[in-house]
Amino acid sequence: MIEPYYRDPDDTVALYHGDMREILPALGLKADLVVADPPYGETSLTWDRWPDRWPTLAATVASSMWCFGSMRMFLQQRDQFDGWKLSQDIVWEKHNGTGFTTDRFKRVHETVTHWYRGDWRSVHHDTPRTAYSGPDKHDRARYNDRAAHTGAVKAITYTDDGTRLARSVQRHQSVRGGLHPTEKPLPLLRDLITYGCPEGGLVLDPFAGSGSTLDAARLAGRRAIGIEAREDYCEAAGRRLSTLVLPAA
Repeated sequence: MIEPYYRDPDDTVALYHGDMREILPALGLKADLVVADPPYGETSLTWDRWPDRWPTLAATVASSMWCFGSMRMFLQQRDQFDGWKLSQDIVWEKHNGTGFTTDRFKRVHETVTHWYRGDWRSVHHDTPRTAYSGPDKHDRARYNDRAAHTGAVKAITYTDDGTRLARSVQRHQSVRGGLHPTEKPLPLLRDLITYGCPEGGLVLDPFAGSGSTLDAARLAGRRAIGIEAREDYCEAAGRRLSTLVLPAA
């Protein structure tokens, strides 16, 4: 039995210290959603090493997964996602990017891909909606692809409720001065989690870092389990997660 590095009093969030390839099989859990931000393997930094075959392990615990990465990473590691089917990609546009070269466009975005296994209709997906203030489109007949991935298209009557589906390009400021150099913003993580995990469900983050995904999950009313290889980040995540939070609205 593996003891968590951190567990909250309500047993909502738990964090384990170690290599996910060793910890995850020993936990014997089933999750509703994996949210992964793996090392991209694109730099010479000591921690930036792709953990070989981790997507195969993730497939043993969940049938739905968001994965952060770059186009280069996904192309280089495409064979590692064997058995997963790609449903969509989201672009996170940062307020300001980073660049180490002057012979390419300045990179101000990262890609987030959603993967699933099995039948799409059995995979939880609830697209967030955003407020809309444009022209009213009330009660107009339009076509809606209700059965994505099957080719079925139906005509429906559309009632404008003042909201629109969240866009595939998400604009959020980078986390400056965060606990981790690649920390992701909570609003972005929240939308990914609410899309792929039902309320009260379980989110798994196999590369927990400073615990931002775990934090976003509990704020969204979901349970969460994280695994982090570096103890200094486990310590930082434990401090972060031990702070008092209000229940999700």
